[in-house]
Amino acid sequence: MKRALLFAACLSLTTVAALAAEAPPKAPDSHKADLPGGSVERTGLFSPESVASEGSVTVEGQRIDYRTVAGTLVIHPKGWDDAARATAGKGDDKAEKGPEAGGGPEASMFYVAYFKKGAPTAGRPITFLYNGGPGSPTVWLHMGAFGPRRVVTRDGGHTPAAPYGLVDNAYSLLDASDLVFIDAPGTGFSRIAGKDKEKAFWGVDPDAHAFEQFIIGFLGQYGRWNSPKYLFGESYGTPRSAVVVSQLETDQSIDFNGVILLSQILNFDLSVDGPLANPGSDQAYITALPTYAATAWYHDKVSGGRPSDLETFLKDAEAFAIGDYASALQAGSELDPARRQAVAERLSHFTGLPVAYLLKADLRVTGGMFEKTLQADIGLTTGRLDTRFAGSDIDPLSKEAEYDPQSASLSSAYVSAFNDYARTQLNYGAGKTFLPQAEVYRSWSFTHRQPGQSEGPPGGLNVMPDLAVALKYNPQLKILVTGGYYDLATPFYEGWYEMHHLPIPASLQGNIEYHYYPSGHMVYANEPSLKALHDDTADFIRRTQEPGR
Repeated sequence: MKRALLFAACLSLTTVAALAAEAPPKAPDSHKADLPGGSVERTGLFSPESVASEGSVTVEGQRIDYRTVAGTLVIHPKGWDDAARATAGKGDDKAEKGPEAGGGPEASMFYVAYFKKGAPTAGRPITFLYNGGPGSPTVWLHMGAFGPRRVVTRDGGHTPAAPYGLVDNAYSLLDASDLVFIDAPGTGFSRIAGKDKEKAFWGVDPDAHAFEQFIIGFLGQYGRWNSPKYLFGESYGTPRSAVVVSQLETDQSIDFNGVILLSQILNFDLSVDGPLANPGSDQAYITALPTYAATAWYHDKVSGGRPSDLETFLKDAEAFAIGDYASALQAGSELDPARRQAVAERLSHFTGLPVAYLLKADLRVTGGMFEKTLQADIGLTTGRLDTRFAGSDIDPLSKEAEYDPQSASLSSAYVSAFNDYARTQLNYGAGKTFLPQAEVYRSWSFTHRQPGQSEGPPGGLNVMPDLAVALKYNPQLKILVTGGYYDLATPFYEGWYEMHHLPIPASLQGNIEYHYYPSGHMVYANEPSLKALHDDTADFIRRTQEPGR
């Protein structure tokens, strides 16, 4: 796995009346393409499909009966003209050919939607959820966090092989909102096809456009235009949310009530995975330090003994990070040797790493270096997505970690459980292959055109301006920032730093709230943290759907 990628690691024709009557959603005509501009005859590779089912779940003591639709929505890249397609003459090869005949790329985006029975459908909140990667399906949020069924995994250790436990999820978000879990193009049960299909869908802006068009199509097909609307993105899903909400509000005139960001990264120059390739930019080391401290605390590696209270210890680490440590890094080669020694000793206290190692590393330790070194004395590599996890070193002599013990511990349970759940309970997936990871490494474009810019700026991806524009354009938009103390893929303090440096008026900072948990990137892998995440998110949705909030 390349460390620069953040692995977490579809519609039927349904009327509002049918939903209100609690009738199963109707399957679409397989010869029609349901598009924001209307239905037209299809000759392409993909056709929308869906299958309905029903179930019930008890969420924190409340029984919820629900309807489920598992299916696909056909999406086209930016610039595709559905009106021209609908009116083109039969002799127009460009209009008539589908992707398999060289007529252009398209995507079939898979989704699973859950609708609470007995609720006034049109006015009930609806939340669109997705994981990140880029290249990851949404199996993690679906089966670990907020779907009505949850896979049971071992907290902090490797989950034994099958059979895996699948239980009713007492923390499903169905008590607060209808839910739509979406697989990105080319992941899970989603597919892409046609000429230049990777270029058409695998990139920051093409990906955001696909999700934008999916949401527009879903709102129309299910009669949810007047519902309170939310985005919930995890990991790479957080920059996706920033771009999508900005585009929906400014380009499509669709305001959202709220955006929930889990395990956030908006500015990739702050990633602690690769700062050695960007010398002179030290902020990534600074924002990662509190997570190093949390990890050292958890594994009892704090120099001088572990303090009794984690959060107080983290506040001290944050103060050191933005104070003496930041000042020392900025001094560069002019740092006084005595001060360098003192900073190394203080850094050793917070990180648990030897002073000599820190001096040799020039006080700059990447995430991979930390993961490899913290428990090297006992031959263990520390987890990246969740530093509470650890596994045997692959190569004891390597400089950085060669794998992520957390991902190795949990991935099989999620993928296996969802494959079984989709086929036996959702009645979807016969004859299809579920792709747990899309190989986007060579094709993904991180070029991004920020709002108001004619082309993407040089440097790493930064979508902070997109979220800032969304907040300015819709000053009622609320943001919930969540994360885990033990996440080294997207350190929690990095997200805090980004939000406090958004180019927005001070008055809009009040639209943002923060909740952090004693867990990792997949906060929900720890059950007490899952409950807290559910309660905070459900409360956020209830508070932000009220008129005049």
